[in-house]
Amino acid sequence: MLSLEHLAGLAAQNRAAAKSSVKAFPIGGRDFDLNTRPAIMGVVNLSADSWYRESVCLSAESAIQRGKVLAAQGADIIDVGAESTLAHAARADDAAQRSLLLPVIRGLRAEKILVSVETYSPGVTRACLEAGANVLNLTGTEASAEIFQLVAAHDAAVIICYVAGKNVRAVGDFDLSADPVPMLRDFFARQIEVAQRHGVNKIFIDPGLGFYYRNLQDSAVRVRHQMNVFLNTFRLRELGFPVCHALPHAFEFFGDEVRCAEPFFAVLAALGKTDLFRTHEVPRIKAVLDTLKIF
Repeated sequence: MLSLEHLAGLAAQNRAAAKSSVKAFPIGGRDFDLNTRPAIMGVVNLSADSWYRESVCLSAESAIQRGKVLAAQGADIIDVGAESTLAHAARADDAAQRSLLLPVIRGLRAEKILVSVETYSPGVTRACLEAGANVLNLTGTEASAEIFQLVAAHDAAVIICYVAGKNVRAVGDFDLSADPVPMLRDFFARQIEVAQRHGVNKIFIDPGLGFYYRNLQDSAVRVRHQMNVFLNTFRLRELGFPVCHALPHAFEFFGDEVRCAEPFFAVLAALGKTDLFRTHEVPRIKAVLDTLKIF
């Protein structure tokens, strides 16, 4: 059971990290100073394989409408993806991803809504940035130099996700043998250095807690790992860049109340000083953050 004593010990052991601040920067002409207010990223899934049914949109029109609703509900950025990260999901080649993503990006940008696109493909990245995407949600490590060059050329931001493999569809096992923060910090430090060397300075880091790892299929092991990383997020902020978290679901524990899982994890993520909350449940997460703020 998570306890007050655990939280007190975590704070006592990491007092310097708890005072860390992160870089502020504009995205699409809008300033993001996440030291003063965290931001919310709403999700639109264009793949029928995505299991969170409320987020799935099977036409450009419905995706644009969902994006507009999420923005009205409080999302600062809309994240759009055309390929599910689930292990059994169908692969979508570059042409299929472009055909799904580009009309939605253009439609949302026409409404002046900031758009993030989730991909690990350089070709899809190029097309989406040219269509007006403001953020690349990078779910791979292959071809990172080329991808960072594209991000820099379009003055976009990037979310660097931790991926134990060449991309989110080809991951190995997750190392659970020790405190995960040093491993994550080393990975992000290397990726940040590469990104900055290629001209990218608008950077988020994302520990990838929603990704499919074979040795995290035991629900208790997975949720314990997720909770631990959420609470230790402030230690990653020592790298100087804001931390994004995709809020997970823990459907084995929440069952019929699975839509309450993301708000639960949002509390832990907020205690850990998360900067950007990626969620399928925008109004619920906004309510959680607004309520925590009044304390």
